[in-house]
Amino acid sequence: MFKANIDIFNAHILIVDDQRTNVDLLEQMLEAEGYKHVSSTTNPFAVVDLHNTNEYDLILLDLKMPGMDGFQVMEELRKNNSDIYVPILVITAQPSQKLEAFEAGAKDFISKPFDLMEAKVRIYNMLEVRLLYKQLEQYSRSMESWAMHDALTGLPNRRLFVDRLTLAMAHAHRKKCTTTVIYLDLDGFKLINDSFGHDVGDMLLKIVADRLVAAVRKEDTVARFGGDEFVLVLWELDSPDGVSMLVSKVLMTLSEPYFINGRTIRISACAGVSIYPDHSEDMETLIKKADIALYESKRIGKNGFSIAVDSLS
Repeated sequence: MFKANIDIFNAHILIVDDQRTNVDLLEQMLEAEGYKHVSSTTNPFAVVDLHNTNEYDLILLDLKMPGMDGFQVMEELRKNNSDIYVPILVITAQPSQKLEAFEAGAKDFISKPFDLMEAKVRIYNMLEVRLLYKQLEQYSRSMESWAMHDALTGLPNRRLFVDRLTLAMAHAHRKKCTTTVIYLDLDGFKLINDSFGHDVGDMLLKIVADRLVAAVRKEDTVARFGGDEFVLVLWELDSPDGVSMLVSKVLMTLSEPYFINGRTIRISACAGVSIYPDHSEDMETLIKKADIALYESKRIGKNGFSIAVDSLS
């Protein structure tokens, strides 16, 4: 009949019909075809909750049911899933309702008494479209994730960093506490690339990213801004001493040897620190002050850090 896509037979299907004999016929047909996840209900009032729980790939819906007909079911589904594709194939003994069913949200239509071969093809075709739609959704989510994360390290990029810092600053404002920004880069990273090649440099950056994530808490954020620049957001550090201790710990972690492709590589980092609200209550200014503090740290020497001053001048 057609070349089957095995993923389609893993689809979750719901049969909705108040007549048990109709339900049994459809269940037997679908199970004989190889569909593995077929559910049913004779209660139209249960459909919305069932779909919200199970997110069916296809709903086979009878239009004529007592208490709540198929049109009312589709209306409730549409209200509860306004931004989600709901695949509904209606089944009715009244072909004159076809246009009305499509307008109500149905994606396809089968007339009773239905031809089994036609029903099989229409169900398969609808599930094929549903599978493509789900793949598109997954691709869109992946693209969105890529847009918010650094491709090399998987860390949040500048865009996601801004969201995380905004959230941390709002939390600090409510709780009357601090948020710390640490801007750091590696000492002599260009020499690593020039000496060993960019592949080794990339591997080094990945290890640096892992070490940074391991050195801070779950609620903190480690982002990569590009090159060898990393920026951290730290929630609720108790005191300036606590900030200094944590930055020192991070720098010590980064200065440990790196073993890459049989080589032992040593590198250190410098950091600049700014604290909300002490140094600024403006996000851009807070980042800028940490950046300036970083350059002051690099001016003084390697493997150290500086804390921002009150003025940008």
